[in-house]
Amino acid sequence: EVQLQASGGGLVQAGGSLRLSCAASGFRFDDYALGWFRQAPGKQREGVACISADFGSPYYANFVGGRFTISRDKAKNTVHLQMDSLKPEDTAVYYCATADLDFSGTYCFGSDYWGKGTLVTVSS
Repeated sequence: EVQLQASGGGLVQAGGSLRLSCAASGFRFDDYALGWFRQAPGKQREGVACISADFGSPYYANFVGGRFTISRDKAKNTVHLQMDSLKPEDTAVYYCATADLDFSGTYCFGSDYWGKGTLVTVSS
């Protein structure tokens, strides 16, 4: 059974930090690009950051503006999203998923497998 279990969400004040983690199982982790996506209330889901399976460049949405860092731990089948300088507009449910990511890191879309999400709330 494929599982992508996201954790690390919570309530934080503007300017604070959170580190999201996603534990993956049930598929060949090393073969897939992974990504974080988010959906705010009343808005469409959007890509946040993606990381390749090998040597491609990561993808970051423009709104990230250097505040977030995506990483993966192949030994633990885990992908992380370090989020710093959080803003109230970052409030959303954050999902991890396998991703379609081009080699240059220009675009990223969610693909086969999705987790259930973790809620991030940033207060002003």
